[in-house]
Amino acid sequence: MPSMRAHVFRVPAEGPDDVSGVAALFAAGLKPQNVVAILGKTEGNGCVNDFTRGYATSSFKTLFRKHGVEGVSIVMSGGTEGALSPHWTVFAREETDAPATRALAIGAARTPALPSHDLGRRPQVLMVADAVRAAIRDAGIGDMADVHFVQIKCPLLTTQRIAKVEASGKTVATRDTLKSMGLSRGASALGVAVALGEIDVDEITDGDIGTRHELYSRCASASAGVELLDHEIVVLGMSSRWSGPFQIDHAVMRDAIDVQSVKAAYARLPEGKLAAVLAKAEPDPSGQVRGNRHTMLGDSDISGTRHARAFVGGVLGGVFGMTDLYVSGGAEHQGPPGGGPVAIIVEKET
Repeated sequence: MPSMRAHVFRVPAEGPDDVSGVAALFAAGLKPQNVVAILGKTEGNGCVNDFTRGYATSSFKTLFRKHGVEGVSIVMSGGTEGALSPHWTVFAREETDAPATRALAIGAARTPALPSHDLGRRPQVLMVADAVRAAIRDAGIGDMADVHFVQIKCPLLTTQRIAKVEASGKTVATRDTLKSMGLSRGASALGVAVALGEIDVDEITDGDIGTRHELYSRCASASAGVELLDHEIVVLGMSSRWSGPFQIDHAVMRDAIDVQSVKAAYARLPEGKLAAVLAKAEPDPSGQVRGNRHTMLGDSDISGTRHARAFVGGVLGGVFGMTDLYVSGGAEHQGPPGGGPVAIIVEKET
């Protein structure tokens, strides 16, 4: 009986428009129509006006159109502070005659466009939850415990979008465009938690989003951007319907220096080549890390998410001995306050 097989490629990028490495994969035999998603780290500021994300997305859409392919999930996370390296992680899948064993499974889904007045509110949570369930079905994952990472690209508010909402007589959750990124990430993460049964949707009110830090998902990763109005969702997990050498596990860092949890997850995986590390990072909202004061939230020149990416990127770089890590800033409701999920994918030795 045929099975599905995943492929994962980590490709360096010389700039947000550098898709040459992925084009080389196509020339070497990877079928563009088999690509499910591309997760990218670009060297912008990761804030509202980070147009490197849109530039990269546009560059990849142009590449795929040359091959007659539409609908690939292109999730760009801005910010490679510290020694993080700009790069792309390519996820592909294909049907194979190999018997199913138990291996990395990949699924994807998209939501309709989110009305801007719903951003950061319960309707966004519900919309994302429905799409996450669809992506899990697409991946062929039967047990929610086998879901290890849910990556979401979500929208944010701009001054133009806010003006349009207010002209219609409605209100927005915030008029602060930077704060809207956190609210969108938070609502998206809570949508993951609802879909996975981690939180009962009836527990969540509009006022809880971005404030009740004890509500979180253990494997959600959300990145907000100006370049879209809907949500792109990529689910990674394990499934007995899949075959191949790729395996995934994840840890939940309890704070920004919790390497013990990460090492424990890495140890659970089989021996093999490290294929990708995907992580979330945020400045602890308490203003402390293990009792010591941090200044990430009090810097008026640099966003706290940029500090967090650099800091956690350095911590994980030391653990794995690599700098092309997908570390996304802003972990509202994505792991415990000040911590976040870390997914590890290895290509096991055969």
